[in-house]
Amino acid sequence: MGVNPSRSADKGTAEKVLVTASRLFYANGVRAVGVEWIVDESGVAKTSLYRHFHTKDELVAAFLEREDREFWRQWDGIVAAAPGNPKAELMSLLEWIGKRVSRDGYRGCPQINVAAEFADLEHPARLIRRRHKTEMFKRLRAIVGRIGVTRPDDTAMQLALLIDGAFTCDGRLSKTNAVRILQNGAEALLSCG
Repeated sequence: MGVNPSRSADKGTAEKVLVTASRLFYANGVRAVGVEWIVDESGVAKTSLYRHFHTKDELVAAFLEREDREFWRQWDGIVAAAPGNPKAELMSLLEWIGKRVSRDGYRGCPQINVAAEFADLEHPARLIRRRHKTEMFKRLRAIVGRIGVTRPDDTAMQLALLIDGAFTCDGRLSKTNAVRILQNGAEALLSCG
């Protein structure tokens, strides 16, 4: 049984729209990017865009969902490289985050950036961000629980705030200090927790 060529083309069109929209949303913000801009950049007809994403909000949600999946895929890879050593897991995660936030062109966490553009707490962007940050807390809580701190909920929340601060640092963390600052901050939190 062969692949249906029209279904494959449809998937390719949706992917082209999503890749283009993702690049534009991240670089410019969601509100600054109109559907016309996405159509012009992607070369996809507006009717094709709306066939795959019925509203701009659906496209925004698809962008954030994709970012979310990619973030956790990378996180899981980092954690898998330090099995059985929760402190090494945490330090490896902070090294990854430090490198991430100090790379050229970094504009912050997509979930934080996009959710900040919408006041409605039930907007899909806000819901995805809330789920993403809840998952981060849960994962950090599991790591610090295995480290054995006395107040794992507090320590996990403090680490989450440290990480979110790094995600919104706006270039204040550099390639030479980001990892060190994050890891030293975590060491201080672990010693108090």
